[in-house]
Amino acid sequence: MPPPVSRFVLGMAAMLAASGAGAADKAAVTDATRDQYKTLCAECHGAERLGAIGPALLPGNLKRLRKKSAAKVIASGRPATQMPAFGDKLSKDDIAGLVSLIYTPLKTQPKWDMADITASHEVQVDPDTLPEQAVFDADLLNLFVVVETGDHHATILDGDTFEPIHRFQTRFALHGGPKFSPTGRYVYFASRDGWITKFDIYSLQVVAEIRAGINTRNLALSGDGKYVMVGNYLPHTLVVLDARDLKPVKLIPVADKKGNTSRVSAVYTAKPRNSFIAALKDIREIWELSYDPDADPVYEGFVHNYRKGQVEGIPTGKQPFAIRRIQVEDFFDDFFFDPAYAEVIGAARDDNNELKGQVYNLDARRKVADLDLPGMPHLGSGINWDYEGRMVMATPHLKGGVVSVIDMNTWETVKEIETLGPGFFMRSHEQSDYAWVDVFFGKNRDAMHVIDKRTLEIVKTVRPAPGKTAAHVEFTRDGRYALVSIWDMDGAIVVYDAKTLEEVKRIPMRKPSGKYNVHNKITLSRGTSH
Repeated sequence: MPPPVSRFVLGMAAMLAASGAGAADKAAVTDATRDQYKTLCAECHGAERLGAIGPALLPGNLKRLRKKSAAKVIASGRPATQMPAFGDKLSKDDIAGLVSLIYTPLKTQPKWDMADITASHEVQVDPDTLPEQAVFDADLLNLFVVVETGDHHATILDGDTFEPIHRFQTRFALHGGPKFSPTGRYVYFASRDGWITKFDIYSLQVVAEIRAGINTRNLALSGDGKYVMVGNYLPHTLVVLDARDLKPVKLIPVADKKGNTSRVSAVYTAKPRNSFIAALKDIREIWELSYDPDADPVYEGFVHNYRKGQVEGIPTGKQPFAIRRIQVEDFFDDFFFDPAYAEVIGAARDDNNELKGQVYNLDARRKVADLDLPGMPHLGSGINWDYEGRMVMATPHLKGGVVSVIDMNTWETVKEIETLGPGFFMRSHEQSDYAWVDVFFGKNRDAMHVIDKRTLEIVKTVRPAPGKTAAHVEFTRDGRYALVSIWDMDGAIVVYDAKTLEEVKRIPMRKPSGKYNVHNKITLSRGTSH
């Protein structure tokens, strides 16, 4: 994790993550502004704003706070970090100029190549020296990893007693959800600034870290636990790491055959296929990359004969990690899999920047269905269950108060469930009759709907903290309890009985966002994201 001095930069990064109006939007970036950045900021954030011991200060990395809040943090500092106050050194115009500076895109795309990645690699604990037993007495598979975005920490929470076991500092702005090793012992984090961290839950310590990019979207862990794949917005790359100690294995430029490069929208693991699947934001392709060294070669162009041992064609690359391209009609922003991992259900963005649902078969490499999804579906939060003898999927929408329920055989809409507003997260569990969905945006952001999966009706709406955002449900491994986050600096994890839907306990936390149950993640529960 970051050394103590790097806390200086946590507030600086948080301050900048903004949109919104104010003086900073209009302030000019002058030579004096650049000199102030060099004097006050460059030591921790890098002369080119690419980050050093602190995060990169680039528009794509910093989206969490409004610009007026950024200005306030520069002036007053940030509590519980080493971010100092500069209000006694800088005028209001100076501060506005700094905010404008770091919201100015770079003129050229910065590089972060294999040499840079390798130089950032640090093994803090030799994996061979890790203990064989956990240092605590709790069920590993019923632990939760709770990400607290308020002060950039994570908590290991016991899912039986609902008591915290350990709390530790993380990198700034974790993103994309942590991923667990096949046994659940290790958890891997990705930050927006490209830092990848391996944490040993048994010994409650960081094993290794590496910076795989400048602006990272998320990471995926291979089904065999051997490789980590990192998808980057900046630069346009996929990075393969050895999961044992995060040693870099391969750097894969993301480009089509004409050389057009692309950001990576998301990368996930298709465990039954022994492969990673990557969606690309700027070119019309989905990539499948096998992590099996014995996988069949990937051929592009004309292949005369596919019979085993008689293939007549030119392979495009050696396994593992040869690129198998699937041409798509629109740009994929996010997706999830059917339970067999044969098809991807994606939120595709057309030339007019409108999102719609599409289904592609990974084996046939073609689209098999369009989905009637009216309001910018958040398919990365999609779940599925059995309803009246058929499998259905459900997704909230980022625009419009509706949850769409889709038949996964016909791909037709079964029902649109009206909600109090746009939602972001939806969760359930195999042992629960209910699916929970938040109302993440708007005046009803404090509401959480509970939907009966048997009737597709909302049976209860809870407001665990009126006026504060309620979001992201996760269940205990047995489905007996549902945990809800209150996204506030004085927030909490609120535990509900998943049958009676009554509150059981409240655990104070600092703006807890996602919480991730080890068992549900490693068993690929149909009620949660993977």
